[in-house]
Amino acid sequence: MLDIINQVKFNNDGLVPAIAQCEETGDVLMMAWMDKDALALTLETGRVTYYSRSRQALWEKGLTSGHTQSLISAHLDCDGDTILLKIKQTGAACHTGERSCFFTPMMPSTSKAE
Repeated sequence: MLDIINQVKFNNDGLVPAIAQCEETGDVLMMAWMDKDALALTLETGRVTYYSRSRQALWEKGLTSGHTQSLISAHLDCDGDTILLKIKQTGAACHTGERSCFFTPMMPSTSKAE
């Protein structure tokens, strides 16, 4: 496991963006930051842990809210600077209570489905 963690290109603050995607639906639920410790804990325990920049501390998703994330798989992108977490979400992923953090449209949908 240490080999894969050593392949991650953490930014100057020692962080890497982690995208949480619902394994069942494919929906992107949230993006948060991980440091080396958060990534190691997530891979070891299967309970998704992030790094809170505002609190400057690790936080296990759902530890206080009950809205947990269980790790199904983790993938490092081709540049080594972003992690995709396929997860099982229990409850809302967003701190606002929404299922996904990405609920605010910026433009009308341009779906090509016919």
